[in-house]
Amino acid sequence: MDPCKLSRWQQLKSRLNNLEPEIFVKTYPKKPGAVCIDVRTKEEYQSGHLPEALHLDYLSPRLADLLEALQADKEYYVYCRTGRRSLRVCTLMQNMGFKRVYNCDNGIKDLNPSKIKLEAGSLQSPK
Repeated sequence: MDPCKLSRWQQLKSRLNNLEPEIFVKTYPKKPGAVCIDVRTKEEYQSGHLPEALHLDYLSPRLADLLEALQADKEYYVYCRTGRRSLRVCTLMQNMGFKRVYNCDNGIKDLNPSKIKLEAGSLQSPK
């Protein structure tokens, strides 16, 4: 592979607003009206999620419909465990016309649990 060429994955990532996990978890709560979206599975979400995170399962056959129901003029912060699913959802959202979408680069897997508060409990999904 030509070292000057970016992989398709890196090309997609370069088109996004990527935030390091530590910055991500500090930024979205300070933004009035911002929406945090967890795109992990139901089980992952219920085991612990960022405060106020909306759950939209990346694997759901209804994902595109759920995204279309969101207001495109809001600011969205999207995360998953490793950053792969959130990258895809952010790309999809941008393609759907969302302008202010932020990806949690590399996901939340390496966040220090003592520095963030995860909430456990029931699903918070869009109406």
